[in-house]
Amino acid sequence: MLIPPSGTGEDWNEMSNDDPRGHGPTASPGPVPPGAAVPRGAGVSPGAAPGLAPHPARLSVGVVGAGRVGSVLAAALGRAGHRIAAVSAVSDGSVRRIRRNLPGVPVLAPDQVLARADLVLLTVPDDVLPALVAGLASAGAPMRGRLLAHASGRHGLAVLEPAVRRGALPLALHPVMTFTGRPDDIDKLAGICFGVTAPEPLQPAAEALVVEMGGEPVLIAEELRDLYHAALDNALRLGDAALTGPVARGDADTVASHIQALRTASPEAVAAYVALARLTADRALAAGSLAAADAQRLLDVLAGAPQ
Repeated sequence: MLIPPSGTGEDWNEMSNDDPRGHGPTASPGPVPPGAAVPRGAGVSPGAAPGLAPHPARLSVGVVGAGRVGSVLAAALGRAGHRIAAVSAVSDGSVRRIRRNLPGVPVLAPDQVLARADLVLLTVPDDVLPALVAGLASAGAPMRGRLLAHASGRHGLAVLEPAVRRGALPLALHPVMTFTGRPDDIDKLAGICFGVTAPEPLQPAAEALVVEMGGEPVLIAEELRDLYHAALDNALRLGDAALTGPVARGDADTVASHIQALRTASPEAVAAYVALARLTADRALAAGSLAAADAQRLLDVLAGAPQ
């Protein structure tokens, strides 16, 4: 799995001026080659469970836009043993959530957040994301070798292209749930599907991060991201009551016929259909509208589809 060098475990304001992440003036910020040793962190992130051992491939995590989504995802990574290095926030509500979910984490400007992180979560509204990425890139914010992940369902990797040109490693990690801003949001991540889009070499890292947050990664190809977003839009806006159709009903025979028809008419769409069907089944099962036995028959059909 490709992982950038992890942080040193130092407090953010005690790190070397040569590299705010503590790697020193000559250390490369690029990814560790496969099979290479990854430095072990010396401490445990804020929000980690008491007594948790240091993470064997611990990352320094930054959040730009630490609102309802960002603060929860960061707290989940903290629980997994990563170090939350810094966050940025604008509203009073976001600052309060940071104090509650990420106590002791400094609130800094976005470029300072990037300077202190190996993994940066860009958790801002969909409409704001393109301008944020372009602005950080044009302002010369440090990006080379850093994992840059957004949580938008609407966007794939293309929105991160200005940062990629400056050496960032792009990820799209979209949790399929509605964040309420309540303290129990972090616990609701357990078992939630994430729509994951990443370059092939980074897919194992992306999937590992989702699993560490308690989620279930579902790979979505870049060219199918629009279809993915369109299929989930109503469910995310209207809640589980918006889930309809043969998947939500557990009609395994109809789903099997759909897959067979797609194999003939549009083979490239089968993987997207299967991924979206699994997401829908997960939500319907969690909402109690799909019986466990029907869900199992449905999942058996989906497991037999080519990926």
